[in-house]
Amino acid sequence: MKQQVTPYLIFDRQAKDALSFYKEVFQAEISDLQTYGEADFPTPEEANDLILHAKIKKSELLIMVSDTFPGNPLVFGNNVSLVLECENEAEIQQLYDAMCEKGSSLMELQDTFWGAKYAKVKDQFGVQWDLNFTK
Repeated sequence: MKQQVTPYLIFDRQAKDALSFYKEVFQAEISDLQTYGEADFPTPEEANDLILHAKIKKSELLIMVSDTFPGNPLVFGNNVSLVLECENEAEIQQLYDAMCEKGSSLMELQDTFWGAKYAKVKDQFGVQWDLNFTK
């Protein structure tokens, strides 16, 4: 089981500025940028230009970035989650079940519009995990 943990930074309407800053600081590339308005799900108009997802990458450095969805206030503790890329469906199911046993599911394990099986959980220590298996 090869696992890679990636930090996912959440901002309150500052993701574009953060992307520009990190691009310059790390001399990195921005990729996979998608706004809420480009997503295939209902979004309030005021969120259309906010960042749903983007990546900053240089060599082995990978940071994921997003703006919080309107109505979900940013509070200390939910501004960072750890993304765990899984190798198969059995692995993501096992991790989801184990983390939810004493923790909680923030988003049920499900197939997504981006072609992955995904769940968001909070473990028993309050750490948020994004579990992802790209099919």
